[in-house]
Amino acid sequence: MSKRPSVNSVPAIVGIVGSIVVIVGDLAASSSVPGYSLVRDSVSSFAWTSLGWLQTICFLAMGLLWEIFAAGLFFNIRRARGFYAGIVLFALCGFVLMLIAAFHMGHTGAPPIDATIHTIASYGLGLLFPIAILSLAPSFKSTPNWKGIFIYTLIAGVLALGLIFGALLGEQRGWFGLYERIIILNALVWVEVVAIHSLRLLVKQEPKRQSLQSGADRGGGL
Repeated sequence: MSKRPSVNSVPAIVGIVGSIVVIVGDLAASSSVPGYSLVRDSVSSFAWTSLGWLQTICFLAMGLLWEIFAAGLFFNIRRARGFYAGIVLFALCGFVLMLIAAFHMGHTGAPPIDATIHTIASYGLGLLFPIAILSLAPSFKSTPNWKGIFIYTLIAGVLALGLIFGALLGEQRGWFGLYERIIILNALVWVEVVAIHSLRLLVKQEPKRQSLQSGADRGGGL
């Protein structure tokens, strides 16, 4: 039996597991640090707590996993207008996540350049993500088995844009940490939904693929 289907399912599994690990990891780690508030304190400030190293690992891993997930999207949906821009921008989101993990801010004695890179990368990611998935939306619409993801992608993309502009223009005094986590959660849930949908399609297609492969093998033996 060919192992190709299991290889094809790797990006989907990565998307499913990766999002869950990041969400659970953030909740578990943040609630374990005395004095740190998930609602009040920013996600970035957690990097300087005793468990900050765990957040750094999670963000580095998430960035790498998003790169793998982008490859899965590249091979599984039909190309429409904006497809290549969407894939490139989504892959860039993964790279920016790794920059956010590598350069911290808000700690006394930290190089000023670290805070600058971190801030630019954070807001850049907030803009890149919605543009990336909205660019992919036409491809979802044009792919028969992916049409159900189209409307959800539009909703997630518009919500992400609204949230990032709200962060840029508004003030969230006392609940900025919660606001940031809503932004991140919107992106992670989108990845989770799309990854689950992709895996379900692969599972459904596997019997058909095996049937075709079996027929080809029998035909080749005549």
